[in-house]
Amino acid sequence: MQLRIDSDISKAATLPAAFYRSAEVFEQVKEKILAESWHYAADCEVVALPGQVFPFSLLEGVLNEPLAFTQNTDGRVFCLSNVCTHRGKVVIEKAGTARMLSCGYHGRCFRLDGSFKSMPGFEGAQDFPTKADDLPQVPFAQWLGQLYVSLNPKISFEEMTQPMRERLRWLPLDELVFDPTQSQDYYLDANWALYCDNYLEGFHIPFVHPALNEAIDFNQYEYELFPYCNLQLGIAKDGEPCFDIPAGEQDHGRHVYGYYFWMFPNLMFNFYPWGLSLNVVEPLSHQKTRIRFRSYCFKNTPFSRSVNNLDITEMEDEEVVLSVQRGIQSRFYKEGRFSPSMEPCVHHFHSLLARFLASE
Repeated sequence: MQLRIDSDISKAATLPAAFYRSAEVFEQVKEKILAESWHYAADCEVVALPGQVFPFSLLEGVLNEPLAFTQNTDGRVFCLSNVCTHRGKVVIEKAGTARMLSCGYHGRCFRLDGSFKSMPGFEGAQDFPTKADDLPQVPFAQWLGQLYVSLNPKISFEEMTQPMRERLRWLPLDELVFDPTQSQDYYLDANWALYCDNYLEGFHIPFVHPALNEAIDFNQYEYELFPYCNLQLGIAKDGEPCFDIPAGEQDHGRHVYGYYFWMFPNLMFNFYPWGLSLNVVEPLSHQKTRIRFRSYCFKNTPFSRSVNNLDITEMEDEEVVLSVQRGIQSRFYKEGRFSPSMEPCVHHFHSLLARFLASE
């Protein structure tokens, strides 16, 4: 599908309904967007010790790429293809500890950095082994105590996250601790991009989120765009929880309720005074999505359920997204227009989708 999103938001139309409806378009999205983007994979604790191994499938059901994290004896962490270079069997079947990686099919062995170690029955093979016999190393990044992976990144993780790192440099981001009691998955019978569309604008807050609307000053809601991420800034009303921002920082003196950062294409970093709510939007098909809510608290700062209850907000969002999913099946709906003042982040998202899909 050839998409054209006018760079002038005052003239631009939104994505056509066919983008959300088409399984064929979703196949293009898989290869040109999802395979070339950064994805949350796990927390760093899965390979916190030498010898630990952690197999996983990246975007299971969509990309279905078998990968594994390992920590070498010298403390270095690797992300490896988890497919044996002999006959294609998955090498590591379950998380645990190992001195080396051994394929259970024919005994090919690899070191924890993925390099070939040994293989029975290959004594007569010429020009063996070569680099092709190593397990390929896959690009990954560590941030916020989390591991992120990309199969073929167009942009470095550092470049994509730089606006967040700079804006929030005063926060103790290295002290975030995962809180499993406040984390859960949601499943939605809707296209993943519809969920992102909804997240990327505060336009709907007065209509959909009454509790959140009571907590923030909607008239001061702001949007900021960066190359591969954007920010929605929520300002707290008097008496609502807000950050204590040090002097010298950009937002000093402002009662910031939440920093809502989105990173292309499907990661949402919601920073609150108590910590981080990471929302991972995982496509399961062109019309099914899993949203993973993972809560990380700053040390000695318990999770705070303010008047804006995250569970209630999520249910309100899902109801709207499901209604849109039904609506875009209409024969009469083709595309919409953007509010220049309220939907710059949605326009940003659609523009990036069009750009990535057009790339060779």
